[in-house]
Amino acid sequence: MDSRRKRRIGIASAAAGLGAAGLGAAVGIRKIAVGRVRLRPDPDAAEPFGSLRGRELTVVADDGLPLHVEIDGDDKAPLTVVFTHGYCLNQDSWHYQRRDLGRDQAGLRMVFWDQRSHGRSGRSKPTHATIDQTGSDLHAVLRATVRQGEPVVLVGHSMGAMTIMALADKHPELFGDPQAVTAHGRGDGARVIGILMANTSSGDLSEMTLGLPLMLAKVVRPLAPGVIRSLSRRAEFVDWTRQAGADLAFIMIRRMGFADKHVSPTMVDFVEQMIRGTTIDVIAEFYPTLMGHDKVKALEVLGRVPTVVLTGGADRLTPAAHGRAIAEAIPDTELIEVAEAGHLLPLEYPGIVTAAIRRLIGRADAASQERLA
Repeated sequence: MDSRRKRRIGIASAAAGLGAAGLGAAVGIRKIAVGRVRLRPDPDAAEPFGSLRGRELTVVADDGLPLHVEIDGDDKAPLTVVFTHGYCLNQDSWHYQRRDLGRDQAGLRMVFWDQRSHGRSGRSKPTHATIDQTGSDLHAVLRATVRQGEPVVLVGHSMGAMTIMALADKHPELFGDPQAVTAHGRGDGARVIGILMANTSSGDLSEMTLGLPLMLAKVVRPLAPGVIRSLSRRAEFVDWTRQAGADLAFIMIRRMGFADKHVSPTMVDFVEQMIRGTTIDVIAEFYPTLMGHDKVKALEVLGRVPTVVLTGGADRLTPAAHGRAIAEAIPDTELIEVAEAGHLLPLEYPGIVTAAIRRLIGRADAASQERLA
């Protein structure tokens, strides 16, 4: 093989390894570039990222896996909002929403949980690392935290929103019609009255370019699964490399996750720590289910309740077109497009996301009362 071809394959493989895992597989070294960034004024330097904690609960999934759940607010509150985080992250990615809604939204109970193999939840069997399974996990969380017939709003980011779609696909009776929810009589019927989904897709993720030029993306795409599988077979070495060299990861996360070039370095560090906590074999196990994700048919179920979709105009992982497609498929969806945002909207533009949740709560409650009247 001549040196030119080796070079092309090497470049494509490197791009595949970084792009395919999206935020998760960025590894390397930092010093000069990162040092400059960290000399800038940082308004979030004192923000206590990752320190907000609630009442802990262990929920057992249908395959026996322990799921870590935390609850904020009064258990007698009339409404529960359940937050589901994205790929390679954990429940702390909802930091601003948890802080601000908990501070000034009276009568609200919030449930946060770590998806399987993420955060403090148990390590899944590789064969159970699927979106369908995480949908079943969300169902288990609802059964454990929301009493039958009580209203709940579901909020999901990225893979977390896909988890909501999987729940709708398997348990349509939970959405919209309170009589359908209580009629099945299994004692597990939370009544979903509203949905918010940020930076997500209902399918065709295999077509995304990850911000690469189209021609390079076409080269990278078929190589990506093989590269990630190869990395996962050397998981201990790769994870050691990630721990030892967080600086290129810092640069890649800032580029892949955020559109704002002046985003808080403290926030990027916080995201990098969450991602670094997700091992490369977990990244590899979930990658196929993300690329094969197809829940277009579930959108009809979501359309039974008020729905909000948020997109980032500079999102390299789930491009804004995917969010628009969801909104077009669901009647009366509130579509919020933030042209200057990347993939991490709940952190990059927390005020927009939190305000959208507040509006959704009001809209969903009004619609629910109409149904009950």
